[in-house]
Amino acid sequence: MKSGTKNVKVPYSTIEKMVELKENPFCKNICEVFSEDGSGDMTFDDFLDMCSVFSEAAPRDIKAAYAFKIYDFDHDNYLSKSDLERTLTSLTGDGLIRDEITFVVSKVLEEADLDDDGMLSYIEFEHVISRSPDFISTFHIRF
Repeated sequence: MKSGTKNVKVPYSTIEKMVELKENPFCKNICEVFSEDGSGDMTFDDFLDMCSVFSEAAPRDIKAAYAFKIYDFDHDNYLSKSDLERTLTSLTGDGLIRDEITFVVSKVLEEADLDDDGMLSYIEFEHVISRSPDFISTFHIRF
């Protein structure tokens, strides 16, 4: 390897145009989570890590950990009402009205917020994922 090439990064503006990511509503969050500095710009190692986590062979616990980080929009290590609303809006586009979003988020918290603090910790999120048999097969990207 040539000196200085270890720090070469592909800019987010290039990565977001990849066929596999450009239609993904979480593209920006994905790139920020996997980039070492949180900028969305990725080194080759960052990119390989992303490919590994999104492969169909990645273990559920690894996928769950990264899903949690991707859905944690404010990076506070909890999925708050705001994070859940943004996640739902990202997934449905303009498919739901505000009242429907509020209803779904309240039901999620009612079911999953075991300590009633109004947000999901990673443990609570992981518990939900463990009861979702489709999670492992749907949380992937084919590169």
